[in-house]
Amino acid sequence: MQSEVPSMSKQQKLINVDLTELANGAIQEKLDHTMKDVMTNILNPNTDAKKKRKVTITLTMAPSENRDTLTLDAQVKATLVPENAATTTVLVGRNDGGYIEANELKSGTKGQTYFDPDDEELKDDKGEPIEKVEREAATSENVIDLQKQRKAGN
Repeated sequence: MQSEVPSMSKQQKLINVDLTELANGAIQEKLDHTMKDVMTNILNPNTDAKKKRKVTITLTMAPSENRDTLTLDAQVKATLVPENAATTTVLVGRNDGGYIEANELKSGTKGQTYFDPDDEELKDDKGEPIEKVEREAATSENVIDLQKQRKAGN
């Protein structure tokens, strides 16, 4: 049989459960930590600024057998926005020896050189300095120097 709940005046507070003081302030501390995570996620330039973030506080109450006490478990969770994907293009193929090679395309177009503003060098599409590529090509036996052959023929 259920007992009637007596009416109470607006002045009287019968349930004194202050979320900020429960568990010696641990729930508030969890909320503060989670809010910091949310703010960090919002300020991250690699996340979508327009997507919403969410904080959920779950209070689970387990009453004792005789119902005169309960155990309150509090959990604070954040739903954050994932970081944007980092996308790049990778050149794939086989070298002259038949081995598979893969290199990130740095120039934007296969076979195109570009100026690297970080070290102010001209580089090939894989990010290798042109001077290094030309030096290696000059020492390679597979490179045919047509100008050298032309001078020798004259």
